[in-house]
Amino acid sequence: ERLAGEIYALAGHAFNINSPQQLGKVLFEELKLPAPGRTSKTKSYSTAADVLEQLATAHPVVAKVLEYRQLSKLKGTYVDALPALINPATGRLHTSFNPAGTATGRLSSSNPNLQNIPIRTELGREIRAAFLPREGWKLLVADYSQIELRLLAHMSRDPLLVEAFRRGEDIHARTAAEVFGVTPLEVTPELRRNAKAVNFGIIYGLSPYGLAAQLGIPQSEAQAYIQNYFARYQ
Repeated sequence: ERLAGEIYALAGHAFNINSPQQLGKVLFEELKLPAPGRTSKTKSYSTAADVLEQLATAHPVVAKVLEYRQLSKLKGTYVDALPALINPATGRLHTSFNPAGTATGRLSSSNPNLQNIPIRTELGREIRAAFLPREGWKLLVADYSQIELRLLAHMSRDPLLVEAFRRGEDIHARTAAEVFGVTPLEVTPELRRNAKAVNFGIIYGLSPYGLAAQLGIPQSEAQAYIQNYFARYQ
């Protein structure tokens, strides 16, 4: 509600923030922000996240709308939905694991989806902190450990990658140190996250433009990251 009030003040009037049509009209017709073109289906302006992220510095209302959407998602997906899934007999959440729900053969989880509990933002981590096992029990996390990168090391025989896996190193932290030119001790969680995007992105042919959009950095910087990557991992 606070954010909505701030958005209305910046826009000059109240409107439905969740309506792409109304939001597009406010941003591109009333506030005259550079329009990304219209989507052919509805002839309305695109207000997708990637469009708004590119406009985030153009007007303060855009950053507020992105924050509003993030909070709406956390509220709708978790804060409102999770209490409704509590089992009245046990007072706890009980997920369902689906052995045939994914194309890759991973277990999927539903009601709630335990594999999709937020962790990247401070507010998301607060929601995650509410998941506690009952007394005497533990939460078990089991996941493939950087499976694509292990395949890449195996097929490319790159000495640095192979050595990192043989020594049981954190490959994303190792890449962060190599690509960003810092010591392993200086690798922050943010640098590790960026290195993860570089590691997986490059395998799948991510361009400097795509990497720049993903990390919120200039394209020239993304190009430098990719060049550094290939200089280290030949």
